[in-house]
Amino acid sequence: MLISVTVNGHLFEREVEEHWTLLRFLRDGLGLTGTKEGCGAGECGACTVELDGRTVNSCLVLAVEADGGSIRTIEGEADQGRLSTIQAAFARHHAVQCGFCTGGMVLSVRDLLQRNPRPTVEEIKEGIEGNFCRCTGYEQIVEAVLDASGQLDDPTNQPVTGGLRHV
Repeated sequence: MLISVTVNGHLFEREVEEHWTLLRFLRDGLGLTGTKEGCGAGECGACTVELDGRTVNSCLVLAVEADGGSIRTIEGEADQGRLSTIQAAFARHHAVQCGFCTGGMVLSVRDLLQRNPRPTVEEIKEGIEGNFCRCTGYEQIVEAVLDASGQLDDPTNQPVTGGLRHV
């Protein structure tokens, strides 16, 4: 089946098998390997991308469902090789750990900050709870989000170790 999608601002038309996931299309069809396959069941968030303005687990969406859509992957986060505010904050706070979850985490944080530009620590934890970091670097990630939202020096909104929930 022929699909047409805009990925990171570029239009692509490609033949895909009807059973291909969006994740497979991005990685194998377009060579965008920044989106990772973790659990393959939508539970870890490593495959998070933005589809038509909302984050989705690309392992749970068929490529044909994205036909006509607009997709942002982690490759579209930097602007002309310059890290985004979120990426730079992740780097400053060593929130990247092994890096496997980082792409999905950054896109989830982007979604969170678009909906809520000044989230509390609890709102940050809730916003990233669908993303697993197997390196257990959540405190640095929360610090990076506070930094990216301009709240790092706010004494009433400091990261507290623990308390992250995953569903």
